[in-house]
Amino acid sequence: MINKHVYNSRSELDQSFADRVAEQLADGIAKNGKASIAFSGGSTPKGFFAALSNKDIAWDKVTVTLADDRWVDTEHKDSNDKLLRENLLQNKAQAATLFSLVEQGDFSEAVLDKKNAELVNVLPLDVVVLGMGEDGHTASIFPCSAQVEQGLATDVAPALMKTEPTTAPYQRITFNFPALINAKHLYLHVVGESKQTVLDQALSSQNALEMPIRAFLQHSQKTVEILWAE
Repeated sequence: MINKHVYNSRSELDQSFADRVAEQLADGIAKNGKASIAFSGGSTPKGFFAALSNKDIAWDKVTVTLADDRWVDTEHKDSNDKLLRENLLQNKAQAATLFSLVEQGDFSEAVLDKKNAELVNVLPLDVVVLGMGEDGHTASIFPCSAQVEQGLATDVAPALMKTEPTTAPYQRITFNFPALINAKHLYLHVVGESKQTVLDQALSSQNALEMPIRAFLQHSQKTVEILWAE
């Protein structure tokens, strides 16, 4: 299920979105003494990150992580970890705790097991902000990867898994479908006409293996809040 919000500009979207998420994180803190949120990478959320970083909430009680990341050095230009540190974990949000998905060295099963064991204080996620690729992938659940069925399975544990897309560079680490769909608040943040076209295509069929974002948008019980601006 979806609930779409259309904004007149990207800056209006960024400010409204930051207000929403800050309120939801503050609510999680009030109820549980802590809150957690997983973001997506790319250039789209930079303005949102800047707006959110200035919100006056108890950031020291917030754990920030990513829906997925490329297995590269955290100072690499393509690192989502770097993107988050440079654009969100600034201003008041400096006090938040970052749960990095990536570590130095090879992406081994032992490292993946370690990362999954460390999620005890992160899951369940209060807020998840998804993005969407032109091919309909979300997080690093790619239709081209051999791991797409594993990523979309409803009974797969643990939450983090390794993927290797054939149409995009790098090995990836990603949260799987159950970990993302079970967030208290689930968003899809997209901008521009091209993403609207992809969204229309995603809503036109139910084949999630062809476009993984469909598993989220067409879930019978979970509502995805879509935020879009030209």
